[in-house]
Amino acid sequence: MVTLYRERGRVDLILTDPPYNTGKDFRYNDRWEDDPNDPGLGELVAEDTPGRHTKWMRFMLPRLRMMKAMLKPGGVLAICIDHRELFRLGQMLDELFGEDHRIGIINWQKSYSPRNDNKHISTATEYVLVYAKGVEQAETNLLDRTTSANSRYKNVDDDPEGDWREHDLTARTPSFNAQYGIQSPFTGSIYYPTGTRSWAQTKANIKGWIEEWGVKCEYRNIDDGRAAAIMVKGGQVAGPMTETRGVRERPGTVPKAARDAAMDRLAAGAWPFIWFGLDGEGGPRVKRYFHKVQQGMVPMTYWADEDYDEPFDIGTTSWDHEESGRSQTGIKELNAIVGKGHGFETVKPLMLFSKIIQLWCPPNGLVLDPFAGSGTTGHAVLQLNADVAAERRFILVEQGRPERGDPYARSLMADRLKRVVSGKWVAGTVEGLPGGFRFCSLQSKVDAKALLGMERDEMTDAVIASHFDSARGGGPNLITMTHEGYDYLVARNAEEEGFYLVWHGAKEQPVFTEQIYERVVAEAKRAGLKPAIPRVRALQSLSVGRHDLLSDPESDPDGLRIECSVRCI
Repeated sequence: MVTLYRERGRVDLILTDPPYNTGKDFRYNDRWEDDPNDPGLGELVAEDTPGRHTKWMRFMLPRLRMMKAMLKPGGVLAICIDHRELFRLGQMLDELFGEDHRIGIINWQKSYSPRNDNKHISTATEYVLVYAKGVEQAETNLLDRTTSANSRYKNVDDDPEGDWREHDLTARTPSFNAQYGIQSPFTGSIYYPTGTRSWAQTKANIKGWIEEWGVKCEYRNIDDGRAAAIMVKGGQVAGPMTETRGVRERPGTVPKAARDAAMDRLAAGAWPFIWFGLDGEGGPRVKRYFHKVQQGMVPMTYWADEDYDEPFDIGTTSWDHEESGRSQTGIKELNAIVGKGHGFETVKPLMLFSKIIQLWCPPNGLVLDPFAGSGTTGHAVLQLNADVAAERRFILVEQGRPERGDPYARSLMADRLKRVVSGKWVAGTVEGLPGGFRFCSLQSKVDAKALLGMERDEMTDAVIASHFDSARGGGPNLITMTHEGYDYLVARNAEEEGFYLVWHGAKEQPVFTEQIYERVVAEAKRAGLKPAIPRVRALQSLSVGRHDLLSDPESDPDGLRIECSVRCI
């Protein structure tokens, strides 16, 4: 992933399933943050190791920083985790991305039967934490409508507008003036919204739609402590309000002529927008027409509910196993493709990853998985591309287990992808998926330029954080410019002042030469910065204590004001 750092800022979605700190056999006590080229894998961190949570966080934090850098401004990180490190991972992501950049916490059902893995409560769910690098730029796509969702739309009354399904007449927003009674022209019962809900349509419209049943209605006070009810003319109240199985109603009667007119209208078909059940014996509800529904479905806070036409509010989301698949499903999928004996016990189901990719990666986007495992992410991308003729691409990173002489990247991940492309599964031949992939092996050393780029970005952060101008009452609001093709210009402020970093690595002296000066001036002009204002700050690594020596600004023929800072980093 360090070698890929030079491609930072280009990834649409990072979808990954890192080690869960189960205390079994994963070695994450490494020195990756200090030296990505360190050949050691680190000592085994057992379940009873003191400070194992701290060790796991130290393992994850630099990798999370890298993942954020790899994302586009509107990119999304979706990272799987279970209960062991859920809170600590959330804290790190809140710090790195910001709490307001948390799109949601998906709670998916990994099994639907009790498991003997806890003496108190069976752990049947796991989590996916979803964060946006730029919450304003990030987009959540619609899910494809399923056959089962579409099948709920029918045309039982030969409505000329086509297929429809019943929908609730109430809304969540409480409004006392919209909690009045509505009398049925069939039974005379008077219906009310349940709980704190209110009628979702205007009172005048509701009255008009009921009158389409061939009856006359009026607004009338019926002494129920609410706003005037919509009553059928001649209708009466026949008892107190009751509530049974979520239905709040009050008995009443309507004239026989009104009931007969409503029954005739029921038999004629093409019912009004507000209707009272197939036989007229129910409460008021409305029609939702298929042609007016979005072609895609917005993910709801509970995926088993197929009423997907509400605004997206993922919050803390629960996905039933029918919607996300189960862990056992993932293992069966992998067994069918590559055969048993692969050694993976916690394979994520293809359906889970497919839904996440569909939601947060555009059809021509790039998906990165830094902990690719058995290659579920790549398989999901290939499958989605085949299903909807998309052109998503993927990058999978997997170290494998070289200490066992079996690098999973080649023996399992690549083998799985080859089989899904060719269709030659161990369980039998299937139709292959279009597309392909290229397998690359990292050489003995991490890309030096990429590593220098990482260090330079950290140094840039130090430059920006260290700038403080008391005359302005604090440091200016800096806009970073490290990804805009400049060698030295790293940031500018609202006053169009430039900030430059002259640094070529810890082993080289940051000498501010005439040639560098000329390039800095050229970059200032190319960026459209004000003359006589850009500043240069040169940093040097020292082996002694910290120093901060700031000289007086010097005038210059080109109007460049120079600050020289020598600081121990």
